[in-house]
Amino acid sequence: MVLIMANVMLIRQVSAQVATKDAGTAAVQHKIVFQLTSDDTLSHKALMKQLNNIVTVAPDAKVEVVCHGPGLNVLIKGKTIVQGKIGELNKKGITFVACEFSMKERNVPKENIIPEAGFVKYGILEIVTKQEEGWSYIKSGF
Repeated sequence: MVLIMANVMLIRQVSAQVATKDAGTAAVQHKIVFQLTSDDTLSHKALMKQLNNIVTVAPDAKVEVVCHGPGLNVLIKGKTIVQGKIGELNKKGITFVACEFSMKERNVPKENIIPEAGFVKYGILEIVTKQEEGWSYIKSGF
């Protein structure tokens, strides 16, 4: 009888530890800012796959992709090969933003940016601000 009671108490203790661990994991909300500076279409395809993986395993994650320099091409009409994927990811809460400073430097008017994208004045400062707010930073590409 004592052995049975000891086992029951041990099972309850382990169950409580597992429940506490699961509750702690569930409370985490990921906030991730990606930096895209590559015009390599293979990098763009890989990024779409990574983002899809994130929303699959962490659907409540906040994710923003900041595109500047050559990475702006992923958001330019007629140059992007992943506009459909960007649209799908937008519906899942992922935002894509174009750096207006890079647009000016590259003579890209706003009307040339796909409608699924937003805008920020300065890509680098957007990334820094997100990091200061506690977002995790990921450099996209190979």
